[in-house]
Amino acid sequence: MTGTLKLALVALALAGGSLAVVAPANADSTSTTVTTTTVDPGVVAFGYNDGYWDRSRAWHAWPSHGAAVQYETRYHDHYYGWKHDRDPDKGWREHDSWWNR
Repeated sequence: MTGTLKLALVALALAGGSLAVVAPANADSTSTTVTTTTVDPGVVAFGYNDGYWDRSRAWHAWPSHGAAVQYETRYHDHYYGWKHDRDPDKGWREHDSWWNR
């Protein structure tokens, strides 16, 4: 009985060890897949925390939080940290066509 118990423990240890090697490999392979969504800054007129106006005066939600952060970082002079509908003009700044300067 002792020999059978030892054999079972060795088999369990080997099986557990191989599972331990496989699990991190699977976790690493899924964690390296990164999907990013960006917005062409050449079309954005004014950015807000809930979306942006394009230069044709159409409203868009940001495709991702990362896209908003990227635009804010690069074009901070044309990004406003509040919702666009806070202002009476809904955030469209009629007299600020900065891209035409």
